[in-house]
Amino acid sequence: MATVVSLINMKGGVGKTTLAFQIAHAAFHAGKRVLVIDIDPQANLSQSMLGSHRYMQHFQKRSPTIVQVFDAYQPATKAVPGPRKVSVDDIIIKDLVYSGEQRRTLDLIPSRLELARVLKQPRSIQSRLARFVAQIDDRYDLILVDCPPTESLLTDAAYFASRFVLVPVKPEFLAAIGLPLLARSLSDFRQSNKDHEIEICGILFNHSSDYGSGPEKRQSISEVRRIASENGWPVFPTELRYSRSYAKSARDGTPLPWTRRVHWPVKQEFQAFAIQFFRSIDLQ
Repeated sequence: MATVVSLINMKGGVGKTTLAFQIAHAAFHAGKRVLVIDIDPQANLSQSMLGSHRYMQHFQKRSPTIVQVFDAYQPATKAVPGPRKVSVDDIIIKDLVYSGEQRRTLDLIPSRLELARVLKQPRSIQSRLARFVAQIDDRYDLILVDCPPTESLLTDAAYFASRFVLVPVKPEFLAAIGLPLLARSLSDFRQSNKDHEIEICGILFNHSSDYGSGPEKRQSISEVRRIASENGWPVFPTELRYSRSYAKSARDGTPLPWTRRVHWPVKQEFQAFAIQFFRSIDLQ
């Protein structure tokens, strides 16, 4: 069965989508079967995984996306005069990276802006992502869910589908602003769903600036660690420093180790975190 991990922080700009991209590729190159699910209406991860040109082609063809997971049907088009059922395999974009091996795969369920419409629907649809994942969890070792930086029906959908939550935090002013909200959100979910085991596998200090090691950074890290300690959340020992290589990697659609002109310490740092992350979720 797949291990499902959602990347969540109620504060934006923490590098969550970039991190999901890198983890997905790291797991794939470690021989795992990986599925990435984008439930952020901005669809930044979908565009990074597919490339902007291929994503636009998918969008213009009106191919199924995460929207169909929540709607449970494909709307009418010029070619199809009425709504129709959508199968699991219609929605998943398979084998984004050719491996030549059956053991590993990197697949994607893309998002699109129309997903924002889901937020206006009754909350009874919040378990549909979990029901979808239950149909395919034997196909994968790791499923990553990239979430929008707000608490909403989509956050609840991610909770229902997940066993773990990974929380990237950028150590800067207001770094901890989203953590109390996340703590309350998870607590409320657990109270309403006592049979569902979900926990934070770790907080990661991400996109940390080399030149930002002054009192403000130290204070933000101290505040995050205090909140983590109060809630029993682990903090990853490796801190990922800011590097332009991450943005270049996403633009080129290549994982960090294969991106041109990436300094060795940047690669080494991410590889150390990846090992720690995989251990935290018991992904051998």
